[in-house]
Amino acid sequence: MAEQQGNDVAQKCQQVDEGISRVFALLGKRWNGVIVAVLMPHPAHFVELRRAIPGISERMLSDRLTELGAAGLVVREVDEGPPLRVTYRLTEAGAALRPALRELKEWSDSHLPKTEPCAWTARS
Repeated sequence: MAEQQGNDVAQKCQQVDEGISRVFALLGKRWNGVIVAVLMPHPAHFVELRRAIPGISERMLSDRLTELGAAGLVVREVDEGPPLRVTYRLTEAGAALRPALRELKEWSDSHLPKTEPCAWTARS
């Protein structure tokens, strides 16, 4: 009897899909999704990324790029120069996010209120 009640409770409690949890744990973290979106059209140098994402500090950008690299979405490439330049580009896995990001952008355009350009980063 107690086992039956346990099964009923388990069936009533719907859990979030593990894959959804993992993707939002990574891309839902502030700046990660934006960094991927900035790198989508082409690779970029660190300073270009910094300029493209108002409000992000150099330390935060570096930390997030390291995290995205560890997740297999971004690759760091060093050109010994002179001068020494570091370029970041999406991996195949990172580039595979293109359709999902396109869908999220279209959803945002249809369902979220419009804001001033870069208003979401106004704390620079």
